[in-house]
Amino acid sequence: MSDLLRVRGLTVAFDGVPVVDAIDFTVPRGGALGIVGESGSGKSMTSLAIMGLLPKGATRAGSVTFDGGELTALNERGMRAVRGDKIAMVFQDPLSSLNPYYTVGAQITEAYRAHRSGVSRKAARRAAIEAMERVHIRDAARRVDEYPHQFSGGMRQRVMIAMALSTEPDLIIADEPTTALDVTVQAQILDLLAEVRRDTGAALILITHDLAVVSEVADSLIVMRHGKVAESGTAEQIFSDPRHPYTRALLDAVPRIDDEIGALQTLGEDT
Repeated sequence: MSDLLRVRGLTVAFDGVPVVDAIDFTVPRGGALGIVGESGSGKSMTSLAIMGLLPKGATRAGSVTFDGGELTALNERGMRAVRGDKIAMVFQDPLSSLNPYYTVGAQITEAYRAHRSGVSRKAARRAAIEAMERVHIRDAARRVDEYPHQFSGGMRQRVMIAMALSTEPDLIIADEPTTALDVTVQAQILDLLAEVRRDTGAALILITHDLAVVSEVADSLIVMRHGKVAESGTAEQIFSDPRHPYTRALLDAVPRIDDEIGALQTLGEDT
């Protein structure tokens, strides 16, 4: 399987201080990479560097090669041709990412038409409805004309995934897509991402602080701490034989059902 994305020596700094420090990783075509670490570890800044969306004052160094082309060599116009079309991003807070003044359909069609020149509004609306149906939003033909506040948190996240899918990207970057969702809805979103990957062949980068979340989706993992890669490997290897103390600490923080059962049994014996 050939590499779709290759990151080599990626560094992001503010005033000369690195927040992402010379990291390397690859994502094969159709593959799924999990980027895991605590808040401030550099996970989201890594994704913004790939997308060319770094905040003002940030500098980027290193190489980001996508489908054989060097993204760091592109100007803003060149990046706009890639961003949202070939690489789509699902942000962690759909309520702030969606404009409350426009219907969800209008926002999906705007994203779609930005990368499909000459497409009519009617055709773009049809594409928006199809994308919403693909992420299992019921009665999409009616709900396409509703506003973000009329959707639940989980459904807004589905809208964001629909927007990402509308242009049929080769890579989807999902930045903490289950944040603030209850565990049932989290599971639904993770199942949806796995389904999207299977059905479309798109590669996936899943960014999260929760190893339990990434275990459901990723083939390979990198664990970040203080802007560096603490450990990398296949998901199976890292979950079965973690080598870095920080990785082991993250795994120890994941609640285990057998631990809960044992604690309840002990409590029962004591009473």
